[in-house]
Amino acid sequence: MEYHDSDEPIFVISVAARLVEMHPQTLRYYERAGLLKPIRSSGKIRLYSQREIERLRKIARLTSELGVNLAGVEVIMDLTERIELNEEKTRQREQELLAEIARLRQTLAQQ
Repeated sequence: MEYHDSDEPIFVISVAARLVEMHPQTLRYYERAGLLKPIRSSGKIRLYSQREIERLRKIARLTSELGVNLAGVEVIMDLTERIELNEEKTRQREQELLAEIARLRQTLAQQ
């Protein structure tokens, strides 16, 4: 499996919980609810990545500051991820189209 720096599982549950100011049991609950998917070490220890820490912070903002329930959090997080994926695809397509325009302009200039 290939990891980006923010995807590398490096924090044990106690450290992850401290970083987001939550109880470790809350992280376990979120995992059971499907909001988190920590990697398990060979010894079955939960390991959290920086990306998951940021996800936990978003969950905390949604539940604490906005009063969203966990079902709402799941929908919001899913939609946010879809939007981010679509934005990335759009950026990539834009770059492809700009490169094609440049190529066509060069072809026209050579005629």
